[in-house]
Amino acid sequence: MLRDSTILVTGGTGSFGHAFLPMTLERFGPRKIIVLSRDEMKQWEMAKRFGDDPRVRFFIGDVRDRERLYRALDGVDFVVHAAATKIVPTAEYNPFECVKTNVMGAMNLIDACIDKKVKRVVALSTDKASSPVNLYGATKLASDKLFVSGNAYSGEHGTTFSVVRYGNVMGSRGSVVPFFLSVKDTGTLPITDPRMTRFMITLEQGVELVWHALADMEGGEIYVKKIPSMTVPDIARAVAPEAAQRVVGIRPGEKLHEQMIGPEDAAHTFEYLEHFKILPAINDWSASPARIKDGTPVPEGFRYASDTNDDWMDPAALATWIEANRSKIGVL
Repeated sequence: MLRDSTILVTGGTGSFGHAFLPMTLERFGPRKIIVLSRDEMKQWEMAKRFGDDPRVRFFIGDVRDRERLYRALDGVDFVVHAAATKIVPTAEYNPFECVKTNVMGAMNLIDACIDKKVKRVVALSTDKASSPVNLYGATKLASDKLFVSGNAYSGEHGTTFSVVRYGNVMGSRGSVVPFFLSVKDTGTLPITDPRMTRFMITLEQGVELVWHALADMEGGEIYVKKIPSMTVPDIARAVAPEAAQRVVGIRPGEKLHEQMIGPEDAAHTFEYLEHFKILPAINDWSASPARIKDGTPVPEGFRYASDTNDDWMDPAALATWIEANRSKIGVL
């Protein structure tokens, strides 16, 4: 489906874009991938990585700017929406700016994609959008709802929208693994709460989930990858097994456990071999055979969270992953 197509990635100079571009270029051979972002220096650095590959183009722009989006989307077949204000404290201290990017930006993109007749759009979401407790999560929940409803807005033969949802990416900038690596030589690692758990997903798994959504979607689905959990103390042991651990308390706006599917969504959620799919409650789409396919309904009150997960990663497995990926950790 992606072969010989034109793909635009919003926020494409971030961690996701750095994984999506080389993987998609190698796997599918698209005609063109356009990276839309507002940071010219990040584009300059990223352009050096891809050299003179004529399939990779860079476009300065912001999802807040609807007119610029219309220009960027000319001739585009597929869009992956990765642009967001996503650092929790930043969103709390700059709430208007967070809303402009995560909510208004989503509205701009939906309108522009429909008008420019883009075929399919996949928006990246977060575990924080499920039962949100901070502004970032609340804006991403609003964004998810906008993209789901965009399918009714675009009409029966218009642009198709869906969402993929996952938690913190292993080794990405600002995540716990590079942080622990940066302070391990002090001999003590700060632990927010010894009970805290987190989902563990790689960038490559995130890209593959987007590929699956683009191929599978009928419109309005939220795809949730099945991934293992770890406790934060076990993550610390994987990084520095000899280091002491000091409990420092949970930060404002932070959850004890990550949740990607809440019990309120259980009535519309279906399970598959490697993922879950939350179907939209509107327009009876959750009863659509084309959307359900071979899925199995989850039990009443089902909750997919990092503390109740059936799949757990042990410290040795994470330590092996860290050693194999050390050069990339904290870079993107």
